[in-house]
Parts: sequence; C-alpha cells; structure tokens
Amino acid sequence: MESNPPLLTTYKTLFAKYPRVVYPGRIDAIEECDLPIIDLSNLTSNNINLVEKCKKEIVLAASDWGFFQVINHGISHDLILQLTKLQVDLFREPFEKKKQEKLLELAPENYCWGTPTATNVEQLSWSEAYHIPLNSVSGSVGGSMRKIIQNASRAMSRLAHEMASILGAELGDMNGSYIKQNCTSNTCYLRLNHYPPCPEPSGAFGLAAHTDSDFLTVLYQDQVGGLQLLKEERWVNVRPKPGALIINIGDLFQAWSNNLYKSVKHRVVANSICERFSVAYFLCPSYDTTIQGYSDPAIYRRFRFGEYKQQIKEDVQLTGHKVGLSRFLDL
Repeated sequence: MESNPPLLTTYKTLFAKYPRVVYPGRIDAIEECDLPIIDLSNLTSNNINLVEKCKKEIVLAASDWGFFQVINHGISHDLILQLTKLQVDLFREPFEKKKQEKLLELAPENYCWGTPTATNVEQLSWSEAYHIPLNSVSGSVGGSMRKIIQNASRAMSRLAHEMASILGAELGDMNGSYIKQNCTSNTCYLRLNHYPPCPEPSGAFGLAAHTDSDFLTVLYQDQVGGLQLLKEERWVNVRPKPGALIINIGDLFQAWSNNLYKSVKHRVVANSICERFSVAYFLCPSYDTTIQGYSDPAIYRRFRFGEYKQQIKEDVQLTGHKVGLSRFLDL
C-alpha cells in the first residue's frame, strides 16, 4: 500500500484551476548561507564574561537574523537518532492507516497532509506531519516509541525555555516568569514532518512561505537541506550543519519585543529525488495569554493569543494565506 499521501492528485487539480499563475516555487539558484552558530556550552562556563557573551550572541542573532543555530545544546545525538528512526518508521505506514487509525496512541486528527485550505499550487505544502501536543505525551506512557517522543519533547522544551528566558530577560522579564507561567505542557507541541520526493519541484513547496505564530521554535532538520529564509528581501538557502539545532523567533516574540526580535518568513523547497525529515518544537502560550509590547510606545496593540489565532484562521479562509502581525498594528 502507498505510504505517501495523494499530493500529486491535489497538485494537478489545483494547477488545472489556475494554469496561468506564475509560481514563486520556480526558483533559480539561490545563495547559500550559514546561520549564526552559538555554542551553548558557554552558558555553563565559570567565566562570567563567556556566559554574558553567549547571551549577547543569542540576542543579536534573534534581532538580526531571527534564526540561529546552536551547538552543545544538551540534546544527545543518540536521542536524535532514535527520534529520526521512529519518524521514518511512522511515515512508512500506509497512508490510509495514518489517516484512519491510531498510531503511537495518536488520534487520526493528529495527522495532516498537504494544505486543506489551498486554492492554488503556491499554497500547497508537499508534506505530511504529525502534530503532537505535549500533554498527550506527559506522565506515564507505554512503549519504547512513545518514550522516545516523550524524552525528545522534554529535551526540546528545556532548550526552548532556556532560549526564551535569555531573550525575555532583555525585555525586562529577568526571572523568566512570563514564559514559564504561560507556556506549559498544556499549550506547547511537537511536530514530526516528512517531505516526500516531489515530481513537480519547480512548481511546489515542501512547506509554503510563512512565519511561526508562537514565541519561538526549536528545529532539527536532516542533511537533505531545503530550508530557506527571507533575508533582506532575498530568499537564501540554510546550509544544514550536523549536530546543530535551529532556533527561530515567532510572531509573539516579535510583538512582545516591539520588533527587536524578528519573526522571519521561511519555507521548504520541494525535492524531486530525496525525501526530507524534520522535527519542530513550538513554544506556545495558552489562548488567554495577553501579548503586549514590553515598552512604550507599543508597535502592536494588546491582544490575546486566542484572538491572534482566530484572526489567522479567518484570513486563511478569506484570502488563502496568513496575514499575521500587520493585523494588530497599534495605528
């Protein structure tokens, strides 16, 4: 039985409706870049100057790039290998089984593929994924595969909170209480991504251009590559670095920081030959959490995260894409 979802059928249906659209997926060679690389082992140094220097590097990278890579991050290579193997095995299951049955005790609604709201090829993501709420893997869980997901979630959560605490301190949240109180296992989630080979790589994306709607994201990607980000109005390829994890800023940190930190558009380019896997951890607050600028004058008006998510949903239904923070400017 076929394991990949029927993405080509969806692609052909959308292309038949909009054959004259020029899709930005048709990309010429794009410059490769190395994201800032930050050695987190310096945070535990006995040399206070090294500790402060590392914190400043994190703040600078979040302000300049909105993306950076971390090494010596405390998540073991063995755990990442175990998670990768689990992921490959999971996505090798037949498509109908993933869509209809419980796998790893995950309900079928945890599984998604393509872009249900897509109205043209540009909006179609050539991928499938499992969204795993952290509260579904907390506590006592059975089975070695579930244990791997639990351990990976906890490790990525620790790293995300550490990065958020450093970034929040720059905004006056010196003890990290704001993130600790509002971003818990009840609100954060893990996403396992699979990008199958695409026979139409010049006209489709593995993941369409977007910004993340959370505070920040921790990303593990394999060595296939394909991640691109928008830097100074140009798309650049992010060169994978073995052993490194990527941290990227989300919309909520940009709003809280009054645009000090950058939530940058990024996407994944489809690949005609190789499949690609990645794992992302999203640091999200509860829906009733209030987001407001840390200083006056505020660039964005106060809003609740639930209000923000609802506006995104309405915009996607109406226009086919997310509008995001510009909806909440304090005009």
